[in-house]
Amino acid sequence: MAKEKTFFQSEEVTVTNSRFMVGSKTFAMSNITSVKASEQEPKRLYSIGLIVLGVFVLTGSVGIGVVISGIGVAWLLMQKTKYHVTLTTAAGESSALGSKQREYIEKVVQALNEAIVARG
Repeated sequence: MAKEKTFFQSEEVTVTNSRFMVGSKTFAMSNITSVKASEQEPKRLYSIGLIVLGVFVLTGSVGIGVVISGIGVAWLLMQKTKYHVTLTTAAGESSALGSKQREYIEKVVQALNEAIVARG
């Protein structure tokens, strides 16, 4: 049996030529047909709605309007895009890993692609 080669390793993720491990989940590389990075934009509708509501409330009560708008702005600024490692198998697509760090997800995807190529 050939020795297992590691392409990427972090605290949470390990990518080898035969396995992709994320936390307690293990995926067999032989079942993975393709991999890609995808992104999920946060839903900003509610935070923007809160800002608009605060502006309308400003006409009646400046203090309350400022507080409501301030909460909406803070909420809007805290929302971040989430990036995912999306695996394609015979069963379909699934998100195997998510992070707010794009570079981290790109490194994992690159390692998975290298492992797929090495697998042959």
